[in-house]
Amino acid sequence: MSRDRSTRRTVLRTGAGALLAGLAGCTGGDADSTSTSDPGAGSPGAIDSDETDTDATETDSGATDTKEEADGDGSYTVTMAPVGEVSFESVPETWVANNGSWADMGVALGLEPPEGVWLTSRYHTRYYDGIDGVSADTSGMVDLYQGGVDTELFYELDADVHVIDPNFLLNRFDGWEEDDVADVATGVGPFVGNSIFSRGYGWHENYRYYTLYEAFEKLAAVFDRRDRYEAFTSLHEDFQARVADVVPPADERPKVAILWPDPVDAPESFSPYLIDEGTSFKQWRDLGVVDALAETDVTDFHSNRGAIDYETLLQVDPDVILLRGEEAKTASEFEDTVLAHMRDHDVASELTAVENGDVYRGGPLYQGPITNLVLTERAARQVYGVEEKLFDRDRVSAIVAGQS
Repeated sequence: MSRDRSTRRTVLRTGAGALLAGLAGCTGGDADSTSTSDPGAGSPGAIDSDETDTDATETDSGATDTKEEADGDGSYTVTMAPVGEVSFESVPETWVANNGSWADMGVALGLEPPEGVWLTSRYHTRYYDGIDGVSADTSGMVDLYQGGVDTELFYELDADVHVIDPNFLLNRFDGWEEDDVADVATGVGPFVGNSIFSRGYGWHENYRYYTLYEAFEKLAAVFDRRDRYEAFTSLHEDFQARVADVVPPADERPKVAILWPDPVDAPESFSPYLIDEGTSFKQWRDLGVVDALAETDVTDFHSNRGAIDYETLLQVDPDVILLRGEEAKTASEFEDTVLAHMRDHDVASELTAVENGDVYRGGPLYQGPITNLVLTERAARQVYGVEEKLFDRDRVSAIVAGQS
């Protein structure tokens, strides 16, 4: 594979020196920074979260001016931690995304699918099935993680922009160094991204997290599609109002436990996840459910990489059990495997949630603006019995098509 940078595209540019300066101090490892078997986001150790308010360490000028015209020549910049300012001489056409959160944002913006994501199996496109004209074809999409992440793959994909937090590449496993990030940024296309899905990584403590819609605005700036972002923002505001209307009084809300089962089809133990500020918990926060684990001595999986068994879960006895890692199953498939196993289990069958059939799929690892609408509506049905539709499918279709 030739790497003659003199023949590489010149429509995009970023300075390697500026990139490395932006990453300085942000690459300290955490407990699994040297794991070669961890597929990054996907295992229980990587089901993390993001949604939080602006961090005082952020140097970005703000979400309202993320795109700036430069010198009247059509070039512009987008500023996002940790890389900082990235310059574009024209709008990117091809891209690589870290995960399904960003890929879903791309669908919302009406973009072609990314050339690759961390693991295509974690990008659940079934959520689009009920929305006419909205879909994503993953058949040609490449897994970035293949037992590791090879820098050569980025040259083969030849994307105009990489919507990936480079610190994720530097810290999740052995193999990447800062020079590798700089080489790909200058030899292929720039990085602009943030590990918004995770609040569990120590290396992210030194720079800002973005909320779902703050990150969405950044991507809209990269691809010059602010009109769709603004339309989704308006839709989301209306949606949030509808969600608030169906949330019962605080003393009537169920206590839920969010867990990662092991094994996923016939669980015998669970990694506990306390509801956090991350995107992967957004629907549960917005619905105001009570975290059953937060009221106990059970600690979040990230604090000690621990697991709990059925006996411990029975002591907590949550009203609703929400299991992650089950999104490849339909509701009926989940009931026929996981719930059936728990009903036949000597201890699990004593759980209130199992007795009442209140054990559900707990949502995916990643959410973008469209998948969040679908998942929040599903969650409202699961925990509150809401039967009405909470968002306008036709309006989503129109926005994606650029007709809003």
